[in-house]
Amino acid sequence: LQLHRSGRYRCEGWVRNMVSRWSMSKKVSVTVHRVPLPGVSLSAQPPGGQVALGDCLVLSCAVTTGTGPLSFPWHREGSGAPLDTSPHLELRHIGDNDSSQYQCRVSDGDSVAESDPLNVTVLSEWDPWTG
Repeated sequence: LQLHRSGRYRCEGWVRNMVSRWSMSKKVSVTVHRVPLPGVSLSAQPPGGQVALGDCLVLSCAVTTGTGPLSFPWHREGSGAPLDTSPHLELRHIGDNDSSQYQCRVSDGDSVAESDPLNVTVLSEWDPWTG
């Protein structure tokens, strides 16, 4: 069922018994409810959110159920506007300034569920001359 299918319904048709006749049932109300969004899971590749300077990090957001369409606004600690609204956030050519907490939210238009924040750590190469 889809949300727009809520409404009043009846059935009608020919009833054959002693006298055949066209008959209609009483109307019944049908209400389709949204499935509430369950907990949101956030995963990272490479796992743990630790990534080498210059590499790529892919964050993925998932829910077990929900009625669509769903949007996945991604947020970075201290940033106002969403970074993206797809289930996957790809950060290419990671720099030192990408170290932060990232979080995805899932919205079905009526309700919003949030993931736990994920700490992303950019690992710089160790230089024996500078320590």
